[in-house]
Amino acid sequence: MHVNYWREVKRNGFGKAGLAIILLMAATAAAAPLMAKFSPGEYTGHIFHPPSARFWLGTNDVGQDIWSHLVYGARTSLAVAFGVSFLSVAFSVLAGGLAAITGGTLDRLVMRLVDSLIIIPPLVVVILVAAYVRPSLVLMIVMLAAIMWPGGARVVRSQVLSLRERMHVDAARTFGAGRAYLLRRHIIPEMGPILTAVLIQNARRAVFMEAGLSFLGVSDPSVCSWGKMMQHALRFSYLEVWKWWLLPAGSALSLTMAGLIYTGFALETVLNPRMRKEAAHADNQGA
Repeated sequence: MHVNYWREVKRNGFGKAGLAIILLMAATAAAAPLMAKFSPGEYTGHIFHPPSARFWLGTNDVGQDIWSHLVYGARTSLAVAFGVSFLSVAFSVLAGGLAAITGGTLDRLVMRLVDSLIIIPPLVVVILVAAYVRPSLVLMIVMLAAIMWPGGARVVRSQVLSLRERMHVDAARTFGAGRAYLLRRHIIPEMGPILTAVLIQNARRAVFMEAGLSFLGVSDPSVCSWGKMMQHALRFSYLEVWKWWLLPAGSALSLTMAGLIYTGFALETVLNPRMRKEAAHADNQGA
């Protein structure tokens, strides 16, 4: 039975809340130059100024507008989230798909590589790389994607092993279709919902890891980040400035994480037939 996944997610309460939050953050990131009253590095002439009509969230220790940093931080978080998720899923599809469709020695080699990469602590790898290479936003996206793709490769491989035995895929193989053609035209299109769920999961992990690395100082100092805002605000926790500096950054990060978690939960409900039936039964009981 065909399921309209987009419609099902929009009907789910968590799905609607998650999509609304993600769209709100995306709109904030897109309109950051219009919403920000100052450029991120601009000196306003006021240090530790409390929130006012001119400075909606006050200013920090070097006289920069905190509201402007907050809206530009949304750009950084979403750029990392979607950059890492799409790049990691591309790696997962390439590695897991080719391993499953080819089999034999390539399959064993790829899966042993996946097993090796999964057990390596990702935080240690990123810190070691940042110690020898100047941190930048692009480098962080590439590093996080290189860390996250092995988990998705396992999911892709298991799905491809199942789909390659389908009748239409076997028929296409019989008529001479190559491995790349089978993946591109018959297997990957049927994995759309699964890949979407992996995208959401990787985006959630990327937002959390980017904020954590920025909080630890492993990031480009010229890029606005919510994690970096919280790190700087904690230095002045003995002042009341944390109320308009630390809390907004933490709230924005938590809200973004909640949006991705709600969307992922709704997708899990839609993709799992048993959970979908339970949700439908609960709706009927409530009616």
